[in-house]
Amino acid sequence: MSQQLGGQQILILKEGSTRTRGRDAQGMNITAAIAVASAVRTTLGPKGMDKMLVDTIGDVVITNDGVTILKEMDIEHPAAKMMVEVAKTQDDEVGDGTTTAVVIGGELLKKAEGLLEQDVHPTIIAAGYRQAAEKAQEFLKDIAIDVKATDKAMLKKIAETAMTGKGAEASKDKLCDLVVKAVTMVADEDGTVNTDNIKVEKKTGGSIDDSEIVEGVLIDKERVHPSMPKKVTNAKILLLNAAVEFKKTEVDAEINITHPDQLQAFLDEEERMVRSIVDKIVASGATVLFCQKGIDDIAQHYLSKAGIFATRRVKKSDMEKLARATGASLVSSIDAITKEELGKAGLVEERKVSGEEMTFVEQCKNPKAVSIIVRGGTEHVVDELERAINDALRVVAVVVEDKKIVVGGGAPETELSLRLREYAASVGGRAQLAIEAFASALEVIPRTLAENAGLDPIDMLVEIRAAHEKGKKTFGLNVYEGKAADMKAAGVFEPLRVKTQAISSAAEAAIMILRIDDVIASSKSPSPEGGMPPGGMGSMGGMGGMPPGMGDY
Repeated sequence: MSQQLGGQQILILKEGSTRTRGRDAQGMNITAAIAVASAVRTTLGPKGMDKMLVDTIGDVVITNDGVTILKEMDIEHPAAKMMVEVAKTQDDEVGDGTTTAVVIGGELLKKAEGLLEQDVHPTIIAAGYRQAAEKAQEFLKDIAIDVKATDKAMLKKIAETAMTGKGAEASKDKLCDLVVKAVTMVADEDGTVNTDNIKVEKKTGGSIDDSEIVEGVLIDKERVHPSMPKKVTNAKILLLNAAVEFKKTEVDAEINITHPDQLQAFLDEEERMVRSIVDKIVASGATVLFCQKGIDDIAQHYLSKAGIFATRRVKKSDMEKLARATGASLVSSIDAITKEELGKAGLVEERKVSGEEMTFVEQCKNPKAVSIIVRGGTEHVVDELERAINDALRVVAVVVEDKKIVVGGGAPETELSLRLREYAASVGGRAQLAIEAFASALEVIPRTLAENAGLDPIDMLVEIRAAHEKGKKTFGLNVYEGKAADMKAAGVFEPLRVKTQAISSAAEAAIMILRIDDVIASSKSPSPEGGMPPGGMGSMGGMGGMPPGMGDY
């Protein structure tokens, strides 16, 4: 980038920087964003296909989940990255509908490209899109159906819709039961649901039907010593965030031992200190110990002698779930151990699950934390099942919180499209073109559902649209029979928040990309060979630059 001033050239940007302006910049950004949308488009709906992603070290992920595909794809283009952000936002807010959000975003940009070619200014398109998105939110609230948080049959249908088209379909019935049960168990009185309290534990082996729910917490750890009891009933549980081992001094201390007796005395003292820690644990009345840090060998011996079931290096997140389920407090200091800090569980048991020992904490007095064990034939199956279950858990939780749903199958998008076209006519002016473009962009959802099912998209769209014009608001595409059908009767439901979030984040991303008319990219500095500074390690003089003794590590 340079400027001629009185015959003299002035360089403003660093050499090697590239600058794309005006229509070229818009065209480039729009093309990149549409490419991202088309990458996930074929995964939409019950008949959507899966993607296999192989990373640089050869790890394979097979998935149908929009956000997982986009996260795993190594996307370089800045505008394309904004579409990945849409999927991530959708995933964080609702947990499902990631593909829908990206596909709508891509289609909004495709329609905008047509308007740009007709010389409609990007600002006008952006303003029209913003108006249309706001209006769409109003229309969605209008067509939403109220649902009770206690209506388990309805919650199950919502979980089914979230799982349809993913690898979990074969055992959908069983898994949806588990999901609904888990969400209703961890729901608080005020209706909020924190899905972090539901732990999904994967175990390869067995079949999908072997998946089960544990009313309590499942920990992927075994007891530290084989002579400890395998099963403890009416357990009193201590959660300890401190190491059960000899405490080393904080500062560097040196102990001079001049006589063999002193060494023995020192070791005895070490043992006595560990023993006093174990005595404190025993005195509190605890029969089960979950320790977030280490338990050394001497302590393991004394704990097993006292008949205490102990596990070590338990994850922080698991400790929090245990605290919630058993009513125990997290104790951070050995001196703070008292019987008031203990929690209760009817049963703590170590069981083998597909060849690996796991600890089950069940029959808790307040199982506000539950675990789901997911089983499947191969690692990839189990991974995809876990993603499907997480999506289902999130959408059921959203419905329990919001108590509002819409039907699926492309019905709400078709209804919005019709209403927005009517609204566009009342707006008039150039903004009308943008609102109409927004309306037709929404039809990409029923059209894609038809394409993915091998049906004729135009015939299907016309059929659904005709039904909506007759006032059949809940008509969408039945991909199995290849015709327009009542989605309410078919039991295809989604949370209202899936749609409102998908449309608002897709519109925001499309508007942002449209408003960019200048892309200035800095030149990448060439990386020296092997990523080393010129001259290799010479400056360090072999390992001589290291502090003494560092070479040993």
